This record gives sequence, structure tokens and C-alpha cells, in this order.
Amino acid sequence: MEKIKLVQPGKSHEAAVKDYTEEHFSVGEDSLHGSSLLTEMESYSAWLAHLTKESDRATVAPDWVVSTTLIALRDSDQKVIGTINIRHELNEFLREFGGHIGFGVRPSERGKGYATEILRLGLDYCRMLGLEKVMVACYKENIPSAKTILKNGGILEREFIHDDGKEVQVYWINL
Repeated sequence: MEKIKLVQPGKSHEAAVKDYTEEHFSVGEDSLHGSSLLTEMESYSAWLAHLTKESDRATVAPDWVVSTTLIALRDSDQKVIGTINIRHELNEFLREFGGHIGFGVRPSERGKGYATEILRLGLDYCRMLGLEKVMVACYKENIPSAKTILKNGGILEREFIHDDGKEVQVYWINL
């Protein structure tokens, strides 16, 4: 695994983010975890505007919480390796189903340790926010995500069946 860093996406990252998105689509994935509605926005500029709105308590949507979305860039080639969305607090919905963090890794870079590093760097960001513990959830069938959470100190709290019929695991990580 090569060195990566988490950065706020900007206009200069548009082509790299588009490449990241297209790789997911090319393997039949239409959901990009940890990207805060990236695939639902009409344009890259609209996504950046959305990220700005959700990062400020004064402009975040009433049913959302303040959050930060970062991209994981590989130092050697500036390729987007993954994304992470960090919620600064939990509302009732997130406490029950989602947690503080959502993250994803581009398909061609999975199994190389990048998810573990993205989550580790995200936890560092959570510490900077003053959080003492964070909740992270994943589908039980997503064994790589569960292993990533466990490698970062996750402690399984509970399991439940989601509305889609899949079993979800909820972990807490003490910071």
C-alpha cells in the first residue's frame, strides 16, 4: 500500500473524482459509500456546493447533521483511492442505523489495506473534532468492512435486520 492522505475535494480534483466514480459504475456498483450523495448530484460543482452546505450548522439540511466529506488521495499519482464522510454528531436516525462514519474504496484498490488506512486517518480527524468515541456500521455480509472496523479498534455492540432484509453490525470505536 502506498501513502495516502485525506483532503477536502476541490475543483482541481474533478477529473480524479470522475474517474473514481466511473470505476465504480464500470463494475456494476451504483452506490459510493462515504461520498455524501456524489452520484445523485447533477454536476461536480453541485456536489462541492452540497459539501459546503453540509459542513456548516447554519446551512446543513434540517434532517441532516454537520459532516465533512474527504477524498483519499494517493501521494504518488494523486489518484482518488476512496472517500470518507464523517458526521460530527449523531441524530436519532444515525444513532440507530448509520453512525459517525461512512467510507468506501475504489474497486481496483480493495484488499490492499487502503480501507484500514482511510478509517484510521478518519479517526484522527474525529479526534480533532473532539469526539471521544464513534459509531460505525456495516452489513454483516461485508466482511472486509467489518475487518477494517475491527483493525481500527471496533467493538461490536449489536446486530439488527435493516428494512432491506440485510443484517447490520454496529460497532463503537473509542478514541
